[in-house]
Amino acid sequence: MQHLIRTADFTNEEILELFDDARMFLDMQSNEVLKGKIVVNLFFEDSTRTRSAFEMAAKRLGAQVISLDVGRSSRSKGETIFDTIANINAMKPDAITIRHSECGLPGSLVDHVDCPIINAGDGKHAHPTQSLLDLFTIYEHFNGQVEGKKVAIIGDVKSSRVAGSNRRLLPRFGMDVCFVAPDCFKYEDSEFKQYDTLDEIIDEVDVVMSLRTQLERHDEVYFTSLTDYAKNYCITKDTFGDRDILLLHPGPVNRNIDISDEMLVDPRNKILEQVRNGVAVRMAILKKLIK
Repeated sequence: MQHLIRTADFTNEEILELFDDARMFLDMQSNEVLKGKIVVNLFFEDSTRTRSAFEMAAKRLGAQVISLDVGRSSRSKGETIFDTIANINAMKPDAITIRHSECGLPGSLVDHVDCPIINAGDGKHAHPTQSLLDLFTIYEHFNGQVEGKKVAIIGDVKSSRVAGSNRRLLPRFGMDVCFVAPDCFKYEDSEFKQYDTLDEIIDEVDVVMSLRTQLERHDEVYFTSLTDYAKNYCITKDTFGDRDILLLHPGPVNRNIDISDEMLVDPRNKILEQVRNGVAVRMAILKKLIK
């Protein structure tokens, strides 16, 4: 039995095989690959894109989906997460996806279940399915020629599990990752290059991945307003000019804070393509772990 807790759980060869399946699933046609299987979604944090993408992926494959509002049921009655998982496991699901604010929690559950666990995001630690769909989007855009491509991840990198997963995954496929952020959002200790502004690196990069400023994860106020932050870190037409750069964002986008309105309709922006790819990649993941 295999789990997906972090991107390291899949080899490069397994990831490329996933991408082969994801390409087949891009037509979004339903099939019965997982007919009769049951997937349980446990989201202890609010989610729209990830939760709906997992539900869509499972249903497209013919599986039944049970999404439990655990925040308003067992947890509010004092039940521990381990007891919740034990009870769900006793009902014999075929896979459990879990999102939780505590770093490392999904990985701590693998010895307590008899089915695959898929990490849908844990604290600031990891978001492996998002990273895999980001890689797939980049890989498809460049027709597999990603060796040597330079990726700048800009924004609240210190709080971002997306940045955490991508900095581990993208270099495995030969990409050069750097980070752009104000000092308060930078990694305190990083083996990767870090810059103050995108202007310092814009002429060298092939991909820019913008991130949401995650105020809910901050213990203090760093900016008087997000407008102040946007003055230096919002991606605009002026930022990109006429450069041939791929623009990504894991969502949700804070309009005119992370990315300007005009860049959200720019053809270099592939955010909605990421969303579509996210369903296909998660279909491939579910097929791999359950079938």
